[in-house]
Amino acid sequence: MQPDDIVRLRHMLDASNDAIEFTAGQSRRSLDADRMRTLSIVKCIEIIGEAANHVSPTAQKSCPDIPWSDVIAMRHRLIHGYYDVDPDIVWDTVQEDLPPLMASIKKVLSEQR
Repeated sequence: MQPDDIVRLRHMLDASNDAIEFTAGQSRRSLDADRMRTLSIVKCIEIIGEAANHVSPTAQKSCPDIPWSDVIAMRHRLIHGYYDVDPDIVWDTVQEDLPPLMASIKKVLSEQR
């Protein structure tokens, strides 16, 4: 794996950690009451997708546990559909999708040492 791919994977992991931290101790309804928190979480998900989009095709193929197209598509949806972001989907992404994504990234990174 190329050094740039490793950097991008670390960016994905860092942004995932941030999103999970921003939801710690919160409920789904707290997103409705805290626009700054919501925008911060959306930005984290955008960063994850942008970093994923810059991981080389070769590296993506070597990491089949990471749902590359889904991650990148989510970023595109948030960027291009910024006017119609569903907080339920954002919440579910952080709660349900990011923990297994993080586990997959950690596994790949540990194999690169």
